[in-house]
Amino acid sequence: MTAIVALTPAALATARRVRDALPGAQLHGLAGRIATADAHFDDTAGHLRALFAAGTPIVAVCAAGIVVRALAPLLADKRAEPPVLVVAADGSAVVPLLGGHHGANALAREIAGILGCAAAITTIGDLALRVALDEPPPGWRLGNPDAVKPVAAALLAGEPVALGVEAGDAGWLSPIAFAERGAWTVRLTDRAAAGAGELLFHPPVLALGIGCERGTPPEAVEALAFDTLNTAGLAAGAVACVVSLDLKADEPAVHALAARLGVPARFFSAADLEAETPRLANPSEVVFRETGCHGVAEGAALAAAGRDGILVAPKVKGARCTAAIARSATAIDAARVGSARGRLFVVGIGPGAAEWRTPAASAAIAASTDLVGYGFYLDLLGDAIAGKTRHESALGAEADRARRALELAGEGRTAALICSGDAGIYALATLVFELMDRERRPEWQRIAVEVVPGVSALQAAAARAGAPVNHDFCTISLSDLLTPWPTIERRLEAAAAADFVVCLYNPVSQRRREQLTRARDILLGGRPPETPVVLARQLGRDGETVEIIPLAELTPERADMLTMVVVGNSETRKFSAGGRTWTYTPRGYAKKL
Repeated sequence: MTAIVALTPAALATARRVRDALPGAQLHGLAGRIATADAHFDDTAGHLRALFAAGTPIVAVCAAGIVVRALAPLLADKRAEPPVLVVAADGSAVVPLLGGHHGANALAREIAGILGCAAAITTIGDLALRVALDEPPPGWRLGNPDAVKPVAAALLAGEPVALGVEAGDAGWLSPIAFAERGAWTVRLTDRAAAGAGELLFHPPVLALGIGCERGTPPEAVEALAFDTLNTAGLAAGAVACVVSLDLKADEPAVHALAARLGVPARFFSAADLEAETPRLANPSEVVFRETGCHGVAEGAALAAAGRDGILVAPKVKGARCTAAIARSATAIDAARVGSARGRLFVVGIGPGAAEWRTPAASAAIAASTDLVGYGFYLDLLGDAIAGKTRHESALGAEADRARRALELAGEGRTAALICSGDAGIYALATLVFELMDRERRPEWQRIAVEVVPGVSALQAAAARAGAPVNHDFCTISLSDLLTPWPTIERRLEAAAAADFVVCLYNPVSQRRREQLTRARDILLGGRPPETPVVLARQLGRDGETVEIIPLAELTPERADMLTMVVVGNSETRKFSAGGRTWTYTPRGYAKKL
C-alpha cells in the first residue's frame, strides 16, 4: 500500500490527486498541518523511516532533501529497498529517489501521467536502453537476477548480446538491438536451468492444476507441486496461477501454494472442467462421481492454458493430492482465468469523517470491486467510492444489503459491506454470519470474510466529551424492532443496579417516543439526577453537536436517531476548563495520587 506523505497545506491538493488515482494508496499527513488524512504522524523523519523499514512505497510531496536526510541512515541493500519518490508540492515534477528498478521508475511515470508533468528518471539503463531489464512486464519473473548487471553493462558498452525466445512474447524487449551471437544471451523460457552466460526471463505461461482432499496439509500440496515442476524441468517463476475446482475455493492448501509462488489462485466450475475431458491424459470415473468432472488437476490446468494449451506434466499423485501442469501458447492473464475466491469485507467506517476511518477500512474499500450499503453511508466515503460498483439500498433493508454482499462475494467478486461506526456494534456483521449459518448456501460457505472494525459512536461521543466510558460500561439499544421492549427494560434495570455507564443507541424515532423517558426513569433509580449525560449528534459530520446535561433533564425532544446518548454512572463527574465542559468517570486513580 503506497503512502502519499504530505507535510504542508500547499502540498495537499497534489497529494490528494496522486492518492485518489493510485489504487490502495493512503494519504499520510503531518499532524497540526494536514487536517484531513487517512493517517497522521507527528515526527516526519521518524515516520518516513518507519514506512521505509516496513517496505512501504513512499511518495513524499515535499522537498527531496527532507527525505534524503531522513532515510540516509537506513540505506544498505538496494535490492531490498522499497520505491521512494518525491513530488513537487505544485505537481510540476516527480523524482524517483530509491528503488528505481523495484517499481519507483514505473511509479514515477504513472504519477507523471496523473499530474501532467515530467518523470525525472536518472537510471542509466532506463535512459539508454529504454528498457529496465530488472523490471520485466507484470507476471514475468527473472530467473537469475544477478545476471542483470553484467548483461546491462554489455549492452551499454555496445557489446553483442543475443536473444533466445522459447516461450512468451519478446515485444517488450524491442527497443534493444540484439545480435545473433554474443558472450551473453537473454533467454525467454519456462525452463528452470540457466546456462553459462544467460539471463533468464520466465513468462507467465504455465498453469499449475491442483486437486486435493479436504484438509490436505499445505506442506503435502507444496511438496508435490515443486516435485512436479522439478521433474519436468520447469521454472516456478513461469507459473501464472494455481488452479482447481471451485469446490476447493476455500481450501487452505491451495491458497498456501499460490502464496508461496506469489501468484493468484483461480477456480473453475465442474462443468468447465468436464469440457476439458477430451484433452485429459488421465480421465477418472471415480473423480467424475465425486466432483462432476473427469479430472481436476489436469482439467483445471488445461482450462487455464486455453484452447491452444498443452499438458506438459500429466497428473502426478501425491499424499491426498494431485498436480498437473499445462503450458499456454501465450502469456496467461490470471485475472481472466476462471474466478477468484470471493471475498467479503464487512467494514466499519466510523462516524463518517475521513480522519476517523481506519487505514484497514480504507484498504478494504480500495481492494473491493463492489460497495454495498445504505446510500447515506456510501456517500460518506467521498472519493473513496470512485471506480467501484455501488449497490445502494434504503434504510431498513439490512437483510437485503447483507444478502447482496454475500451474493457478490459468492460470484467470486470482492465486496465491501459498509457500516457506520463499528461493523460489529449494532451493525451488519452479525447479520452476515447469521445468514451464512442459517441458509448454508455452498457458494457462501467458500468465501473469505473479514470484519474490519471502526470507531464506534460510543467511542466518538466519549472522546468528544472527555472520558465518560473510562470505567465499566454497557451499551443498550432502545429500538424494539428486533428486541422486545420487556427484554430491553430488564437490561436497563440490570445496568442501573450495577451502576454501569450506559450508552444508549437508537434513543428516539418518529414512532418511538416513550422509551427514552422510561430508560431515564429506570436509570434515575440508581444514580443522582445531576448525573452527566452526553448528547452527541452527527459526530464527525457537518452539523456536529455535543451537549452535556443532567440526567433529570433527558427528554425525547433532546435526541433523535442520529444522537448517541451516554449516561454516566454515580461516580461520573463534569467540570469546566479551556472554555468548555468536560465529563469523566474516575477509575480509582485518586487513591494513588
